[in-house]
Amino acid sequence: MLGTLKGRVALVTGAGSAEGIGFATARLLAAQGASVAITSTTARIHERAAELSNGHVGIVCDLRSFKNAEKLVAEVVERYGKFDILVNNAGMVQTGSKELSARFDSLSESQWDSEIELNLKTCFNVTRVSLPHMIKKEYGRVVNVSSVTGPVASNPGMSAYSAAKAGMAGLTRALALETGRSGITVNVVAPGWIKTASSNDREIEAGRNTPIGRPGTPAEAAALIVFLCSDEASYITGQIIVVDGGNTVQEYQGAGAFA
Repeated sequence: MLGTLKGRVALVTGAGSAEGIGFATARLLAAQGASVAITSTTARIHERAAELSNGHVGIVCDLRSFKNAEKLVAEVVERYGKFDILVNNAGMVQTGSKELSARFDSLSESQWDSEIELNLKTCFNVTRVSLPHMIKKEYGRVVNVSSVTGPVASNPGMSAYSAAKAGMAGLTRALALETGRSGITVNVVAPGWIKTASSNDREIEAGRNTPIGRPGTPAEAAALIVFLCSDEASYITGQIIVVDGGNTVQEYQGAGAFA
């Protein structure tokens, strides 16, 4: 049983999609009593904030800019007076753009830079400006939403994305060592095949071939994220925890694996 998060202030990035992991996490944090700020790159974030309840705020912000991240965190601290929990969920793709799939020998420098900026630099920017507030209060929870793609497995055409998500795992380990004595934990949640609004037919089919036999839900990923944000998770830090229905532990992953 989770204790209450009443009195805690949380920021969740990448929460614009009503059917995504970010918003599912924000809903659960709010249900546990936290004051929640959510952000995305488009104005739909205001719709998500309105769906939460009174006292929660949505902020439009492009986190690829360090200055934007500074303004975002300053606004959260000014509104709530402190900052306890950071969930770095921003990444993958932005609204209006397509997921990159390009083999490494044809990958352009701009494509590489874009994937690193979107999936790793955003995490650096927000975490870098958030940690001083947590260190000052000697309390904090940072959960980086990575992926099994990169830290655990990969797919052809996803070298840049894999490098960025693996980079989040390395950053997490280093920060866990640097901040543990300040009462801060830093962990990674690595989802596998999760059914969201952006999932295509191929991804849904891959989810059906997991040992569980279906894709995961955003709520199932959010449950782990929020646990890692709680006081009950105070002795867990520097860890990569996979949420993939057992997919990465099976050798044969094709159709009929469990026939």
